[in-house]
Amino acid sequence: MKSSFRRLFGIFISMYIACASARTPVSYHTARVDDLDIFYREAGPSDAPVILLLHGLPSSSRMYQSLLESSLADTFHLVAPDYPGFGHSSWPDHLAFKYTFDHLAAVMQKFADQLHLDRYVLFMQDYGGPVGFRMALANPQRVQAMIIQNAVLHEEGLSALWEVRRAFWKDRLAHESNVRANLLSLEATRQRHVGTTPHPECLNPDTWVDEYYFLNRPGQSDIQLDLFYDYQSNLKSYPAWQQWLRDHQPPLLVLWGRYDPSFTVAGAEAYRREVPGAKIHILDAGHFALDLLPDEIVRLTDAFLKTEHIESAKK
Repeated sequence: MKSSFRRLFGIFISMYIACASARTPVSYHTARVDDLDIFYREAGPSDAPVILLLHGLPSSSRMYQSLLESSLADTFHLVAPDYPGFGHSSWPDHLAFKYTFDHLAAVMQKFADQLHLDRYVLFMQDYGGPVGFRMALANPQRVQAMIIQNAVLHEEGLSALWEVRRAFWKDRLAHESNVRANLLSLEATRQRHVGTTPHPECLNPDTWVDEYYFLNRPGQSDIQLDLFYDYQSNLKSYPAWQQWLRDHQPPLLVLWGRYDPSFTVAGAEAYRREVPGAKIHILDAGHFALDLLPDEIVRLTDAFLKTEHIESAKK
């Protein structure tokens, strides 16, 4: 009898400890912004310092799921929205909604306002860079720190692949069919993840197959072509964004996958020109470094933010 009681008591204590130590689970929500449904993922204590996670092409907030489920959610309030036209957010027709980076940034700023995100760390990957830097210029007082993951701010960060894209910007009609076919192809979608990695067997093919399915949904090709065409506005904004970094000197962490076929390692090192104290780590990963190294990125992010004493701040 005593043995059975001890066994049952031990099971109860183990379950209690497991429940008590479990971090806040990821939750999934939709906010109404400008007559749009903006989907977002959220984790961590609501009164903790905010990390606003801005995704890239052709992904969504889903790319940050490993961060949302990580130990970062013990200390930080993580919020990861989908832009209009991406993921589970509204996909208005491209003839009714202007798909530009200015417009995406404006919607994301209103989203942040609606959630009362008055101070945040910007975590920006790929398209997240152009969206995030527009938000930073509009409201510099809100930015506590920046984390860059393969988001370019310098011309030398653009590989030779961008020559075809520059031709598209110069003459959209002449080059749109080729760019459309490439952007939406399964091989191009796979290549964005695999890049030049020597270990493609470590990557889950479900990732790019899911994205390929997303890109070929009705209306997506027009949405993504409009945004791709507007990407030229980002290059024109590079000098202003570089000046913002020089003027504000935010705590800056750069995490860069070396096997990225589109964005070169030179683009990572270039950030030191504006922020000499930037912490730059070149990772053995590709454009989507979280595909391969979520634990390392969690470790580097956590160490960086604690070094900057952001873990003790409040929103």
